[in-house]
Amino acid sequence: MSNYLVALEAAWLVRDVEAIDDAIGVAVSEAGRRLNEANKEFVDVEVGATPCPACGEPFDSAFIAASTALVGLMLEIEVFNADSEEHATRIAKSEVGGALRDVPLEVIDVIETEADDEDE
Repeated sequence: MSNYLVALEAAWLVRDVEAIDDAIGVAVSEAGRRLNEANKEFVDVEVGATPCPACGEPFDSAFIAASTALVGLMLEIEVFNADSEEHATRIAKSEVGGALRDVPLEVIDVIETEADDEDE
């Protein structure tokens, strides 16, 4: 069994907002609060990055229209003792998805990490 770091992208809606920085702050705060309430403090929450179509440089994944923002969040969770990458992905989506109901999630990356050498 192996350990995996699973990165998920979440689409977060923020209503009644005028500035990108405010939307990002609200999205990260609300996602963190919901994860903490569900005892998922081990999930890292950050704003995602989207490449510029013209130059390729990354910028914050946030867009505002009609005082409503769509913010792309990057969520990272370490999954221990999974049988495979697919198993780790299912565990990660179940853990995060259970706390963030009605939030679209997509797996971005799965990286196998070193297993602990300690016997349990």
